[in-house]
Amino acid sequence: MRALPVVVAVLLLVVPVAGAISPAAGSESPAVVQASGPVAVDSADPVVVDPVAVGSADPIAPSRPQTGPSQIDRENLTFRTLSAPADADPRVSSALRGANLGPALSFSVDDADAAAETAAVVDRIENAETNTERQRLILAALSQVERDEVSLSSRQSDVFSAHASGNLSDRELLNELVRISATAREYDHRLEEIDALSEETDGFSSPTRLDELQVALQVYEGPVRDLALSTARGERSATEIHVESTASSVTLAAIVDGEYVRETFRYDRWDRGGGPISNDRAIEVTTESYPETAALRQPDAFGAGAVQRITIPHEYGLLRTFVSGGTERVFVEHQRIDLDDFPDTERVAATGDGFNVTVERSYVGGPVTVTVLDEETGEPAPDVTVTKSVGGGDSRAIGNTNDDGVVRTLSPAESYRITVVDEPRVVVVDGLRPIPTPRLVDDE
Repeated sequence: MRALPVVVAVLLLVVPVAGAISPAAGSESPAVVQASGPVAVDSADPVVVDPVAVGSADPIAPSRPQTGPSQIDRENLTFRTLSAPADADPRVSSALRGANLGPALSFSVDDADAAAETAAVVDRIENAETNTERQRLILAALSQVERDEVSLSSRQSDVFSAHASGNLSDRELLNELVRISATAREYDHRLEEIDALSEETDGFSSPTRLDELQVALQVYEGPVRDLALSTARGERSATEIHVESTASSVTLAAIVDGEYVRETFRYDRWDRGGGPISNDRAIEVTTESYPETAALRQPDAFGAGAVQRITIPHEYGLLRTFVSGGTERVFVEHQRIDLDDFPDTERVAATGDGFNVTVERSYVGGPVTVTVLDEETGEPAPDVTVTKSVGGGDSRAIGNTNDDGVVRTLSPAESYRITVVDEPRVVVVDGLRPIPTPRLVDDE
């Protein structure tokens, strides 16, 4: 039997909100630039990179042979994304997340309680006096995890609704989502223990519903939740996280280690009581929803029963979806996209005060790239301060340009201003707005 993991105390917090709450923006005209030079709009030229790993340790079981990347028109490449319902008025904000001792104790207790229950379940099964009693305990433990998963779903749904209505802060939302994710992982680990005990039990094999339940628990995980946890542990510096919620959905997004990372959960697209869906049908659903991404690489399927997990590792990053058997629609999306190859932008350029400044606008919650070059030499201008002001509010620093003259931030939902400051030189790019979100084909 595999040993149970040691419970480690977790530090978690969100420091004060860095953006105002606002409705999501729709299509807008090109931004107005307050600078001496002309406005120019063009598109970036993406570069092929190696596939990016997803934040899940679970192996991918391909349902069909993997194929190489296809020849595709990169100038027309886009990465569609699962977003809030089109008819909803989401609550949108931005939170800076970092390490803090505040909720550390509560997280440690939550983890310890779940792990202790797993240990108790294993102990009861191993000490059963008869084989029949052992089998009964295994089935009872599996049924308990099924009930716990239903409770997790209800708990998460309540959190979505509370945040969307303004009754929960960004900090509280992220804290609770990380708790839910950590609890789901402990339940998943418990199922692994139950599976191993089933294999060791004479005349008994692992129930099919165990595999189904493992996939269902994975929907509560996500790459941005992983990021929030790693910042809480002090493994990385504070990170800006985009938060967007409705009564039935949540989208989280961040920029980290040269990647744009995003996750969305939509309850209105998940039928918990729906019937099973095959690997092939789930692949078809994902391919129809993300035709451009699916053209890059053959999808892989892993799952059973009413939920299928589809993964597409491609040369620009990775897409992972969860498909509901009841609705035959994608209801959870995880995306990782290399920022150097991010195609869904519109470029606005300005020249003034010795600088050439380019702002690559994106959709709400998407990555905004600011590039600053020396006007005379055309060389990158490193270590220049760049600020962002949202909706006429105060300017807040988003960072200093790197050696390539680049700094990045996340797009707000309303009008914003980018200011490049290298006293006494100042260049202001004003009237910027997000571009339309490239929604799924069945959700446009």
